[in-house]
Amino acid sequence: MTLFAALRLPREILFGKGQRHALPAVARRFGQRALICTDSRLASTPVFAEMLAALRSASIEVLVHDGVLPDVPRDSVALCVDAVRSFQPQMVIGIGGGSCLDMAKCVSLLLTHGGTLADYYGEFKVPGPVLPIIAVPTTAGTGSEVTPVAVVSDTDRTLKIGASSPYLIPSVAICDPELTMTCPSALTAIAGADAMTHAIEAFTAARKPPNHELAQQNVFIGKGALSDQFALYAIQLLGRSLEKAVADGSNEDARADVMMGALAAGCAFGTAGTAAAHAVQYPAGALTDTAHGMGVATMLPYVMSYNRSVSGADFAEVGEALGLPATGSIDDRADAAIREVSRIFAAIGITPTLAALGLARDQIDWTCEQAVGIQRLIKNNPRAIDLAGMRQLVQAAFDGDLAAAAR
Repeated sequence: MTLFAALRLPREILFGKGQRHALPAVARRFGQRALICTDSRLASTPVFAEMLAALRSASIEVLVHDGVLPDVPRDSVALCVDAVRSFQPQMVIGIGGGSCLDMAKCVSLLLTHGGTLADYYGEFKVPGPVLPIIAVPTTAGTGSEVTPVAVVSDTDRTLKIGASSPYLIPSVAICDPELTMTCPSALTAIAGADAMTHAIEAFTAARKPPNHELAQQNVFIGKGALSDQFALYAIQLLGRSLEKAVADGSNEDARADVMMGALAAGCAFGTAGTAAAHAVQYPAGALTDTAHGMGVATMLPYVMSYNRSVSGADFAEVGEALGLPATGSIDDRADAAIREVSRIFAAIGITPTLAALGLARDQIDWTCEQAVGIQRLIKNNPRAIDLAGMRQLVQAAFDGDLAAAAR
């Protein structure tokens, strides 16, 4: 018997139009004092004021930290923790994009266990449960509302770094597509492309030999029967609606599909993990100051081409989820899936090459050296990738040559 799966998710996921109104009832289960982590823009909006008033009407004392910055600078977490410690929150609510949710995770961690963020970088470094986290995303992309990852910017490191632990999975995710209706077109595209990358990399992640220690020794365990279902569902939803949501932000059905797609992709990669597209983005993104979703999406078609020789059957399934005909050879269907992903990304404005992102030719070698060293991602890639293979992949993505990536 070879059937194997593992899955780590929040205790509760609420999805649908108007679900943000459940926040007071959900919060009451965790206590009477809530810290909210958000950014200054969202904190000034009527919808945030409405949620805040609802919490207070439910007799929940609220302290708002509205200083969340993009990419969560390490020192901003420590400053927040010092400022709110005397409030003694019983829960942390993250409302906003991925950075707001990651900030909530980091603050909950340090309020519970002390120390510095650097103490928890890597996998399984969090020693036990943290303060309950309620995640309320307002963008559709990172999937942080359901994942065990919190990513921060550390001034002592060139690349972004993070903590990965099942203890960082939010207790509750409240996903209301209405909260994404005002998300700008460009951000909708970048976030949605990030979600598509999560889903495809999770579905095609290396399948590791199943044993009872795999999920106990690794936060990300590769391809599995349950994560596959979430990944395919995400690909289906994003394939049919991402372009529509980018073109017309008022399309409620498309917004719901994209948010559900991002959620499902998070459910998939939160256990399966991601791979080479993410490994390249970390150094390339640092050098080019590129948004994470843009960078991973730029890389994805090239990574798919590189992996096609070992993942052709999986890519054929990806193509079917994208609505392509399930006819022809596996190789032809895999190639069609790669072309369709490239077409979707081009249609929503994803930059097609690393050169166009701003990577300089003389930065290729450093990018390759750094990327191949991120073993938690490289070991998850279905096709083995050493420094020479990484050089082939990155050069192809720099030149815009999909065929070269597949050699």
